[in-house]
Amino acid sequence: MTATLNGRRIAFLATDGVEQVELTEPWEALENAGAKVELVSPKSDEIQGMNHIDKGDKFRVDQSVAQARAEDYDGLVLPGGVVNPDNLRLDKQAVSFVKAFFDQQKPVGAICHGPWTMVEADVVRGRTLTSFPSVQTDIRNAGGTWVDEEVHVDSGLVTSRKPDDLKSFCSKLVEEFAEGKHSNQTA
Repeated sequence: MTATLNGRRIAFLATDGVEQVELTEPWEALENAGAKVELVSPKSDEIQGMNHIDKGDKFRVDQSVAQARAEDYDGLVLPGGVVNPDNLRLDKQAVSFVKAFFDQQKPVGAICHGPWTMVEADVVRGRTLTSFPSVQTDIRNAGGTWVDEEVHVDSGLVTSRKPDDLKSFCSKLVEEFAEGKHSNQTA
């Protein structure tokens, strides 16, 4: 992969319960494309990854969400897992951090249950996206349109359903993050 993201700084917002492969594969794809990636979390030390229902690795947090500013990043990735986004959507600072990327028209990627935090941030209204199927009603109730696709792109918003979709998700993340800001990427 070429270094199409040189000089770009990308935040990954996650906490305990993150689906490990949905954190590590996009992280690696963005790094391989030249991006500087950082883990932002409500926790300040490390988070627990999961391999479905089994504990996986722990990951060092680079920046607490209380100190992180969307202005300092060029894009945002919201990995899934069930517990991770469920906890994030209850954290006001995490929700505000997500909303700020939309306010600033920056590209965002979310996979699996990751869109739950976007629903809480009220940024899916009028947008088309995909997710793990159990999240579709929440997306529709928040004014979004849900589609059952491997990957869906809507003006800088990249979404996928599950770990099986990671190859397509990662490819589209690199593409959309390379394009930079999107005028239709608004809250």
